[in-house]
Amino acid sequence: MDDIFVARVMSSPVHTVAPDTLVEDAARKMLDEEIGSVVVVDEGRPVGILTNTDFVQIVAERKPKDRTPVSAYMSNTAVTTTAQVPIAQIAESMLDHGIHHVPVVDDDGAIIGMVTTTDIAAYLSELQTTPA
Repeated sequence: MDDIFVARVMSSPVHTVAPDTLVEDAARKMLDEEIGSVVVVDEGRPVGILTNTDFVQIVAERKPKDRTPVSAYMSNTAVTTTAQVPIAQIAESMLDHGIHHVPVVDDDGAIIGMVTTTDIAAYLSELQTTPA
């Protein structure tokens, strides 16, 4: 897996929202697009991520969702990757940080894709079912 890179398994284009997007609007986008996360971007650069898991907290706290910006609930994007990183390396990083979504950025730090544990699992599944 050291010769298979993030670019091969990442999803693109990435669904993004601004930090001041209301959580209700982000939830609608995620439902409409049938996705598990949106990357929060400021001037094209990832500053956070809002996932299905974050909505559990939002519902549990019963905050007024129509007035709450995603920045109140997003996880900061401390972990990003580039398209040229081997998937084994990003998989290890995901395990180390206990995360399931990693934004993929270009050399300038702008968002270009998303790699998820589902993407990696699908790729590995494809490898196992492809005849040698």
